[in-house]
Amino acid sequence: MKKKRFSEEKMVSILREADAGNKTIVDLCRTYGISDVTFYAWRRKFGQMSETAVKRWRELEKHNVRLKRLLAERDLEVDILKELIQKK
Repeated sequence: MKKKRFSEEKMVSILREADAGNKTIVDLCRTYGISDVTFYAWRRKFGQMSETAVKRWRELEKHNVRLKRLLAERDLEVDILKELIQKK
């Protein structure tokens, strides 16, 4: 997996800087060393999210991964129990 140079919060702050209109998108991309394609990908992904919303989103993703893992473990246990019942 590719390591990210910027955190999600930093990406959002760069997007907000572009929204402020003080610099052009080309200048911002040059300043931060990113391509304009990357900038527009960030805009598509984060849209109008604030930095706090991004933090909350990341927390929810972590929680979702944990819940999926718990569900997979429970399903595995249920399958094992069903096999034991069928053998008897």
